[in-house]
Amino acid sequence: MAKIDTKPPATVAREAKKGLELHERFHRGGTEVGWHRAEQLSRREELSRDEVVAMASYFARHEVDKRGHDWGNEENPSPGYVAWLLWGGEPGREWAERTKARLAEEG
Repeated sequence: MAKIDTKPPATVAREAKKGLELHERFHRGGTEVGWHRAEQLSRREELSRDEVVAMASYFARHEVDKRGHDWGNEENPSPGYVAWLLWGGEPGREWAERTKARLAEEG
């Protein structure tokens, strides 16, 4: 069986970089774990199985944040929006869910 690639795609890296930039500019959003994950994603580091699972879990827990005030507003972003980007944004969610499913199939 072929090895499953756990290196985040460039689209995920771009969203994480944007999250880091917004965090730096507005000083809101994310935790130490989120900032660390954004650094990993922006460098396109290969993630462990546990890190991929943690990403998928993050997105499942924080889907509700999308209903918050200033979601998507890059001139005054909500902390939840910044945090979402730190984890790779929508491309990160899609990639983490897809990769988690492939890892589960592998066993």
